[in-house]
Amino acid sequence: MNRKHALLMLLCCLIPVGLLAAVVLLRIPLGSVLTFALVLACPLMMLLMMRTMGHDHGGEHDHTHTVKPESK
Repeated sequence: MNRKHALLMLLCCLIPVGLLAAVVLLRIPLGSVLTFALVLACPLMMLLMMRTMGHDHGGEHDHTHTVKPESK
């Protein structure tokens, strides 16, 4: 496992634990947390979908279409 992957895994584990600790220690109402999570869910899922489907909007796009000859 490379160093970058290990750091990413560590962050993905520590961020939720830290957020949960903040909710408990600061006594933030659970309803507020759930509402905020629902508001963030849509844009976060869109970002993940675009990233995993390979929609890279930062580079050149190849809009050429190849036509296969019909075989008879």
